[in-house]
Amino acid sequence: MREGLVIGNLGFCHSSRVRYGVQHILTSAYFSANVSLPGASKTYGLWPAVWTMGNLGRAGYGASLEGTWPYTYDSCDVGTLANQTDPVTNGPPAAHTGGVSSSKGEMSYLPGQRLSACTCTSESDGTDGQKMVHPGPKIDGQYVGRSAPEIDVFEAQVDQHTLIGAVSQSGQWAPFNAAFVWDNSSTNLIISDPVNSKLNTFIGNEWQQTTSVVTNTNQNCYTQEGGCFSTYGFEYKAGNDGYIQWVNDAKMVWEVKAAGMGPDSKTQIGQRPVPQEPMVSTRVRRLRKHLVFPAYMLVDYIRVYQPADQHNIGCDPPNFPTADYINTYIEAYTNPNLTTWVDDYKQRMPKNRLIDQC
Repeated sequence: MREGLVIGNLGFCHSSRVRYGVQHILTSAYFSANVSLPGASKTYGLWPAVWTMGNLGRAGYGASLEGTWPYTYDSCDVGTLANQTDPVTNGPPAAHTGGVSSSKGEMSYLPGQRLSACTCTSESDGTDGQKMVHPGPKIDGQYVGRSAPEIDVFEAQVDQHTLIGAVSQSGQWAPFNAAFVWDNSSTNLIISDPVNSKLNTFIGNEWQQTTSVVTNTNQNCYTQEGGCFSTYGFEYKAGNDGYIQWVNDAKMVWEVKAAGMGPDSKTQIGQRPVPQEPMVSTRVRRLRKHLVFPAYMLVDYIRVYQPADQHNIGCDPPNFPTADYINTYIEAYTNPNLTTWVDDYKQRMPKNRLIDQC
């Protein structure tokens, strides 16, 4: 990959997979990336992407992700448990139907939300001199549910049948709706250009639920075409009354409202809020073996904006702290060979008051 110019004075810094803005992570913001996509608009097999993740997870470091990605959840119910299943009743029934073929109908293979709102209050947040188990904070004596949610600026693709370049612009969610079907009514799903934008046929699997729309790109803005740059991005408002709006070629193309990820009686879960965690941006490119190189994705800039009266900057805000927890478990964020939290890293899951003795 070749770096483009990064414009602005936000003090961006770099590490593996080119993580921008590690020192200036934001919540409720507009993320904008000006990009020339690699290859040609008819070259399929490349999968360039720019996306964001909550700071409690690090892409490529599996131990940091087990039990945190792609959760965005602050309720205490069966949605926090492994496989979204009550180990006593084996319910709800919807957890065992509607899954994909690879999971034999089981809806979720997730290990449960590690840092959930169900965490026993006896588990330490580090303020008692004990080793931190949950990063906090507590509200009314109970822990806030914490996680590493994901919002994608774009994941680019070329349809091998039509040979037209497009991007999927998505939010990833857990826990899951029954059969991964969210409330995509006209009030919760807004597509600005139905001719060029379509709901993604991929709606989820045993590891994630996806709200996603695929939109054709500017076919000239590829490095082996006209070489122009195109602006992609998303604006989001965090919380239960929030939204995410995606931008393609400097135009708003679709929106999902938080109400679309509301409670689901079939899976017995609550509201999934639009991510409230401090989010950091990442870009990456995946490949197929038949491709010819070099193939460059050029990034002119990645910019982040917030309303002047609503600044919430930093990776360690008091309402969603991350620094002490990351430093306590720093090997999970620096050793890519630790792919799981329990088996590889030899750490335990915090006690969950639904199934453990607090």
